[in-house]
Amino acid sequence: MSVAGTQHLRRPGTPHLWRGPTTSAAVVEGKTDMGSTEETVTRRRRRDNARTALPAPRRQRGTNRDTTPQPALHSVPSSFRIARARLAPALSLVLWLLYVVTVVVTVVRGDAFGDAVQLLTTMIFLLSVTLLTLSACLYLVARAGALPRFAEHRRARRIVIDEQFASQKPGLVALLPSHAEDPALVRMSLWSVALQEYPGLRVVLLLDDDPHTVDPVKRASLNECRALADEVMEQLRPLRTRVEAASAAVDSGELSATASAGIVMREHAAAAQWLRAQADAAPRSTHIEVFFRDQVLRRLAADLDGTALALHDALENGEEPLTDLRARQIMARLVNIVSVDASVFERKRYETLSHAPNKAMNLNSYLGLLGGRFREQGAGDRLSLVHIGEASEAAPAGESAGAGENGARASSPGILEVPDTDYVLTLDADSMLLPEYCLRLVHVLEQPENSRIAVAQTPYSSYRGAPTRLERLAGATTDLQHIVHQGLTAYDATFWVGANAILRRSALEDIRTETIEDGHRIVRFISDRTVIEDTESSIDIALHGWSLLNYPERLSYSATPSDFGSLVIQRRRWADGGLLILPRLHELIGLRRLQGTPMRWGQRLLRLNYLGSITWVTLGLIAVLTLYPLNGQLVTVLLLLIVVPYFVEMASDLRYLGYRRLDMVGIYGLNLLLLSVNLVGSIASVAQALTGRKARFVTTPKVSTRVPAPALYIVAPLVVMGGATAVAVRAGFDGAWGTTGFASFTALATAWGIIRLVGVRHAITDLVLGWLNWIWVEVPTVAETAPSTSPRWARVLDDGHLDRVGVAL
Repeated sequence: MSVAGTQHLRRPGTPHLWRGPTTSAAVVEGKTDMGSTEETVTRRRRRDNARTALPAPRRQRGTNRDTTPQPALHSVPSSFRIARARLAPALSLVLWLLYVVTVVVTVVRGDAFGDAVQLLTTMIFLLSVTLLTLSACLYLVARAGALPRFAEHRRARRIVIDEQFASQKPGLVALLPSHAEDPALVRMSLWSVALQEYPGLRVVLLLDDDPHTVDPVKRASLNECRALADEVMEQLRPLRTRVEAASAAVDSGELSATASAGIVMREHAAAAQWLRAQADAAPRSTHIEVFFRDQVLRRLAADLDGTALALHDALENGEEPLTDLRARQIMARLVNIVSVDASVFERKRYETLSHAPNKAMNLNSYLGLLGGRFREQGAGDRLSLVHIGEASEAAPAGESAGAGENGARASSPGILEVPDTDYVLTLDADSMLLPEYCLRLVHVLEQPENSRIAVAQTPYSSYRGAPTRLERLAGATTDLQHIVHQGLTAYDATFWVGANAILRRSALEDIRTETIEDGHRIVRFISDRTVIEDTESSIDIALHGWSLLNYPERLSYSATPSDFGSLVIQRRRWADGGLLILPRLHELIGLRRLQGTPMRWGQRLLRLNYLGSITWVTLGLIAVLTLYPLNGQLVTVLLLLIVVPYFVEMASDLRYLGYRRLDMVGIYGLNLLLLSVNLVGSIASVAQALTGRKARFVTTPKVSTRVPAPALYIVAPLVVMGGATAVAVRAGFDGAWGTTGFASFTALATAWGIIRLVGVRHAITDLVLGWLNWIWVEVPTVAETAPSTSPRWARVLDDGHLDRVGVAL
């Protein structure tokens, strides 16, 4: 993907696939033909389709081949839809109250007070139904807050944004934390940020791999990631040189308005043609690669082409479309797109920085360096960073001096300068941004009324066209959560979603903490006490009087696990930590009360549900599925009616998001498969609270091969299916037809999930592997301790009588 070179996109163990075309002299010299663009694109597409590429993953039946995402702007919901959304939670609440009355009557008539076991199971059953109803109602409340936001949202005009950034250019650094990621995914994420239209953008890839690994595969992957930043800079350099020269000509004021407009038109058309050439050369064997090609490269090319065509039409009609000021502003857009300073930083090269294995400390390590000037001391794996002063003003993008071994830009050999900034963008290495993400979110943050907003984000959506049913349904739950998060903002209950966000630097300083660990000063901005660092940091931000904002557009996308094993790892991490944060929420509620601004009940319940619903919904659903109070008399038509508003509105949301309404049934089956995953995650939270030992941070695998699921998570759905079947049979003999229907549906949904989402063959394989791992235990090899060369008397004086603690002298 270069003007005079090649661009590589590779999967581990495969040959390079992305061989960027040598851009024609017409693009380099600016001789673009507006009429021949489509013919050129078609010719290149035919040529690239003949290239050898990786076979696409086997597509399962029931998946969607269309890779086109929903528009960035949400479609405007009708007044009827908004009114129905507001009535749905009230209807569920009324039905729940009626059900409670019927349960009380049933208990009194059934003389359950005389049977302690029946009374206890009835109370647990009713409590479980109440918690499930509460969670369903809060989902309905959140979406009822989201729909009016979609209807009222209006995009800021480009001319307004251009005028603002012409007078003020707040600094922005983009941080991409990466650990053992596929270089192909990292490359696409890096390019999606590098092509953001933002003045003076700096991009830093935070590699968290072992810098001294001896594994040849890991070493090759790490070296490829290390080269990505320079690769981006090198490939953009020819285009940037040309665009800056054209911009200087426009800024000189020596040209007529018509001549300036002609230059702006030509440069936009040339840049668009360059981007289309890169899109034609990009691989398209997966739906993620197709997204990058179409929604990042071609989308940006279409935007630039639109500007060029508008100017072309005006000039053809003999008009002067641009004033000198407007010509400079529009030319600045192009300069901002191609101007980026990209570098790589590896915290594990320095013993003075934290090596804690989690994303939060990877980010914290670099955030702690912002605004500082440091000298590298030591050699090999004993490097340290010594603070020697404040960083100078940031150099123009791309003009900093050469990179050291770790890729960090240095002002001179052995000196590392990290300029300070106004905003920080964080983006996971498996996520992508649409071209205007940074521009529009910083524009919102810069408005005076938003001066106390610490975090602005667009909750990520899923990539469309997934080849597996599980990835498609998991993606549907992600898109549903996008709506929920937009509703949380309506009630000032926003939580930071760590896949992407723009953070205000001054807010980060407010939540800054410092500790001394192993003799080194460790700085924390983002909490790493739990594995859901973004959620806990949201409470920290709120405790300091800041708020968070979900911008009501779709501008960010992130990968969804494609197999059950990977999904288990992701969802278990999500389920671990919410209970630990509940005391911080209680602290926030108390603080707001003392400040005279008590938290509204809607905000309290939504925050409580966000943190604790995974636990209580899991326990409640297990109770409802297994308990059989009063011979099944409590499962009535009224109980089933309670969930009707929830499922009807969810089906409506799925249709609104481009899915099928019947996918609601598949999502229910998926949630049954994940019951044990959520339960284990909740238990892990309790264990951490009791022991004080941090949970191990595990990244979600992004590999082309299937990740085996632990046997527990295969056995558990089988137990759920067997238990539901037993309850259905028993209820059938007792004539409790409501229980029979509900249990039968649950058993069938679980069976469908095992067969269609996990796969019988894969389930058997994972069970066999789990059994083998259980009976086959490797004997750990203990490294021999090197004999001490100190005399015995010296060791006794220095260390004491070591034999008292089991160490022989």
